[in-house]
Amino acid sequence: KMSSCTGISIPVLIVFTFISQVFVSFYHEGDFGIVFVEAFHVVGKRSNHNNNNIKNRIFQAPKRNNNKRLNDFMIGVLPMSSSSSSSSIEHDSDDGVASSARSLGLFLTTPLLLSRPLTDLMGDRNNPVYIKLDALQPSGSFKDRGMAHLCDTLHKGGTQKLISSSGGNAGLAVATVGGRLGMEVDVIVPKTTKALVIDKLKSLGADVTVHGENWNEADLMARQRVQEDATAEYVSPYDNPLLWHGHSTIIDELLQEIPKDTNNNNDNVGAIVVSVGGGGLICGVLEGLHRHDRFDIGVVAAETEGAASFGKAWEKGELIRLDAIESVATSLGALEVTEEALIRAKAHEAKNGILQTAICTDKEAVEACVRFAQDHRILVEPACGAALAAVYSDRLR
Repeated sequence: KMSSCTGISIPVLIVFTFISQVFVSFYHEGDFGIVFVEAFHVVGKRSNHNNNNIKNRIFQAPKRNNNKRLNDFMIGVLPMSSSSSSSSIEHDSDDGVASSARSLGLFLTTPLLLSRPLTDLMGDRNNPVYIKLDALQPSGSFKDRGMAHLCDTLHKGGTQKLISSSGGNAGLAVATVGGRLGMEVDVIVPKTTKALVIDKLKSLGADVTVHGENWNEADLMARQRVQEDATAEYVSPYDNPLLWHGHSTIIDELLQEIPKDTNNNNDNVGAIVVSVGGGGLICGVLEGLHRHDRFDIGVVAAETEGAASFGKAWEKGELIRLDAIESVATSLGALEVTEEALIRAKAHEAKNGILQTAICTDKEAVEACVRFAQDHRILVEPACGAALAAVYSDRLR
């Protein structure tokens, strides 16, 4: 929610990022007749109030200097965490970030639409809410952006086989992108993975192995198989600088697509609310903001209470490991967020940027999904509902 005293229009953005699997089984069987997606979204500049909700905690951000560009978050400059892949970083061409993968059609530029219902909930039509439909990526997920850049880079280096671990969207993305490049793809998924997802992975040509009670156990097997196969490369669902670099293209598009103020040609975007699981998307979002010197745009990390690995780590100031995922938002189910998410979040704050957390209950996440389906005829999973709850929940809004 933007400060209404400025007299200018400040938009809110919502970016739809995931195809849903969880919500299909959470409801009843049948044809919903709508798109299955998940979202992260952008809200506005903070007001001067101190109430404990989202729209009043987004305080006025620092003004941006259009005459300088900071490169702190350009790949190859930013220090990476020890958990990151050791794969070499591909430099961008003059055509832009991840331009090779984009030119091959491995990921797409997706549409940006105005949402009247969400705008009205925020209480001021001068502060519009926009939704970016990234679920229209080939695999149905924003993850195609990062996977496209990563897989294209590995393919150019001679890799022919990919081994990944994902019970959902990342697995679908690597199977989609790897298949397009003619690469062999193995995906290890935990026992909690829905039959719908396993069938989809197989239909994309992936070799699927079910192992472990959670993603972390499946990931251990994936890493072990890579060590045993000299022809294979490990593909993390979220913890690789090539992924983050590819994900950062969503910011490039948003800043081009968002309507500009006719008086000063500024977009006046206030903040981005992003669902956080393992932290890949928030790393990409922060990288994109830093590449464009947009420290005036705040970032809100949204999670559910039973999957708040980032929120708890942010509060403590260091990585923490959850004992278990206790949430219906299983797409957010990483026991430990990547360390890079904390590093980049702290760097954003160090430049006077704003970063805060918004942790909702499962009930609030699901209610947000239901209301969004009623408002937009688009069904999203609870991992998306965590971000939508920042607007739909009276407590958080």
